[in-house]
Amino acid sequence: MKKIKLTKSLVPNLLTLVNLFSGFTAIVYFAESDFERGALFILIAAIFDMLDGMVARLINAASEFGAELDSLCDVVSFGVAPSYLLYKVFFYQFNEFGILLAALPALAGASRLARFNIQLTSFDDKIYFKGLPIPSAALTIISYVLFADFLCFDNNLCQYYTYFIVTLIVSYSMISTVKFDNIPRFTKKSFKQRPLVSILFIIGFISIIVSLGKLIFPFMMIYIIGSNIRQLFLFIKESKEPEEEIDDEEESEPTPFSKY
Repeated sequence: MKKIKLTKSLVPNLLTLVNLFSGFTAIVYFAESDFERGALFILIAAIFDMLDGMVARLINAASEFGAELDSLCDVVSFGVAPSYLLYKVFFYQFNEFGILLAALPALAGASRLARFNIQLTSFDDKIYFKGLPIPSAALTIISYVLFADFLCFDNNLCQYYTYFIVTLIVSYSMISTVKFDNIPRFTKKSFKQRPLVSILFIIGFISIIVSLGKLIFPFMMIYIIGSNIRQLFLFIKESKEPEEEIDDEEESEPTPFSKY
């Protein structure tokens, strides 16, 4: 009788599957209109999504299989579950068009993960992510759904339009090439590398805890919009630099066809 060989990658992979199980459980609770408990399981999925990577790096068990499994689980927990929540809470009233709108975060999230996997060159922590990470997108959607009344002061018109805006912004941000900061590790080395980012994240975490989660959505929107503004600023800056270099070269090296 052959012995079953257990590898050290089993531990992080099991943590990844707990992420998937939590996402599936969230969908079940959303279907029963228990949105708070469903949101709790999305948060649990996010915790295990973070833990599996940390454990894999700690025991040197990161692998391509683990990365692929992680992406498949993320599609369910942070793509399908939030999209179903959007449909259940708001977009159901638009029939087939509502299904399409609600599905946008899931579709964009799957595309974002596929792009991430083919561009993956190492399993080390990254300072930036290209496109909004799908767990951040899920957190943005769920925090808005839970605290829409608080954020819009129970204004139905505000909630009506904001559902569309949030869904479109989050979906676009995932498939965009905008750089989004990874969460700092809050070590001395990380703080020295990115002091401003570390301070902003610390302030955000404290604000979220003090407000009992009500400030998650404003913090996430600042994170998303701020990253887009920074990308636009860098794009404008980079687009001007080549022109200036070309102008300098033309002035220093005139040609017979130059006008004097």
